[in-house]
Amino acid sequence: MTAVTPSRLMARDLLRVGLAGLRVRRTRVALASLGIAIGIATMVAVVGISSSSQADLLRRLDELGTNMLTVKAGQTLQGEDAKLPEQSVAMVSRIESVYAVAATGDLEASVYRTDRIPADRTGGISVRAATLGLLETVQGRVRTGSWFTTASASFPTVVLGDLASRRLGVTAPGAQVWLGGRWFTVLGVLDPVPLAPGIDRAALVGWEGARDLLSFDGHPTMLYERSTPEYVEAVRSVLPRTVNPEYPEEVTVSRPSDALAARAATAGAFTNLLLGLGAVALLVGGVGVANTMVVSVLERRREIGLRRALGATRGHIRAQFLAESLLLSGLGGVAGLALGTLVTIGYAVSNGFPTLVPLWAIGGGLGAVVVIGSVAGLYPAVRAARLSPTVALGTA
Repeated sequence: MTAVTPSRLMARDLLRVGLAGLRVRRTRVALASLGIAIGIATMVAVVGISSSSQADLLRRLDELGTNMLTVKAGQTLQGEDAKLPEQSVAMVSRIESVYAVAATGDLEASVYRTDRIPADRTGGISVRAATLGLLETVQGRVRTGSWFTTASASFPTVVLGDLASRRLGVTAPGAQVWLGGRWFTVLGVLDPVPLAPGIDRAALVGWEGARDLLSFDGHPTMLYERSTPEYVEAVRSVLPRTVNPEYPEEVTVSRPSDALAARAATAGAFTNLLLGLGAVALLVGGVGVANTMVVSVLERRREIGLRRALGATRGHIRAQFLAESLLLSGLGGVAGLALGTLVTIGYAVSNGFPTLVPLWAIGGGLGAVVVIGSVAGLYPAVRAARLSPTVALGTA
């Protein structure tokens, strides 16, 4: 007696059968895949945009350095505004590990585009005295014009921060602004200074010019200091007593780069929220795939019965519908990965960020597609396999 060899369904045959089942229902397949595509695209784009933004932030931190500390006057025990000593810059510069130090001092003056504007309308622009080394210490750049020199710092000249120049409507050197009751000539306009945002909205006057022309008392309001990176914390611990030996408790020391690092952490938390929304979209897409497969089983009862009658086993039927479900979700997944990557590239290029789509995001998207395709197709596949050939063929 000859042994009967059980029928087998090869992988390429399974793929061909699965694709055939999808080709005859193209519109329904496209709509079902759309939900998967939107979910995957959302998740990939969110991770990609967040990663690109954080990469840019870390790049800027590397360029700007994390070795700058700021020192400002706090309050006295009586709750009044304290003042830093006039010798603060010289005292800090004596610290061995400090290689750059500069200062600004707040002035009781306002700046306007003309002398016809009421004095109570400041436009949010502050006026500060600045030492010559300020621009180098904060790593600022002059967008147009020039910075103070030893000579120009004594004359009625002013350098505008980025925001101050836009509010005054002055974008080029040579213009005149009304400052402290007299005309000052604009020497230059600065680019934004990420580690010293207060400078962006300030009109800066030379230290000596502020003394002679605006009755500046010479007490700094803010010190900017840079030291070698390995000694930042050591310098931070001695700054209060160095700046104000008599009242060190009136001195506040901070590191501006910490604010940028905190921004990166905040962006990460927001990314988690958006990933949750993408997961919801992906779940909705999975439900759509399951619904499509259930309807497909109901519509193809006669086909299932005929295949069973010709020798297909229940395992073959289950494999066929699972393959269709995986292919259906796979089409949406591939489209979603491509769309999410394109959105990330477009966002990064338009903002000048480095483009970064983490491999784990792509791998996670593909894994989610496999899981969703398997789960969504499991019930319809089992239901199709349980159909009796005689019942299925007898269905109208």
